[in-house]
Amino acid sequence: MKIRLNWPTGIFIAILSFMVFILSFVYKSIAMDEYQHELVSEDYYGDELRYQEEIDKLNNAKHLNQDIELRNTKNGVTISFPKDIDPSSISGSIYFQRLSNEKLDFTEEIKLTDHEQLISVDKLVSGKWIVKIDWMAGKNSYLFKDSWFY
Repeated sequence: MKIRLNWPTGIFIAILSFMVFILSFVYKSIAMDEYQHELVSEDYYGDELRYQEEIDKLNNAKHLNQDIELRNTKNGVTISFPKDIDPSSISGSIYFQRLSNEKLDFTEEIKLTDHEQLISVDKLVSGKWIVKIDWMAGKNSYLFKDSWFY
């Protein structure tokens, strides 16, 4: 028995297979949990209104003699604050944001030991993080933002 394939049938099969190919990607992007797409911020418009405060804090941080430094260690990420500022006067919060999964985001209060703070390896997974450190020393407010690979 011979199966004959004429050109209209071939075109129909080609279009049908292309549609199945595209629909499989649509299914993967919508229905599968590993491809979840999340907003960077739930309160986007409120964040936009507070943006001038962030700009002022970033400008204050530019006038420091030494910037905040991040270092990967075997125990996690070590955050070093400027040495010319008294560590007992520094307060604020450290926010680690993972753009690929908001369930991994976390915030830590600043608790320094000799100008440094360690973020434990237990809270971190390998990959790209957005690090925001909103801190005060005396009456001055500062903000540090960086993309960090752990």
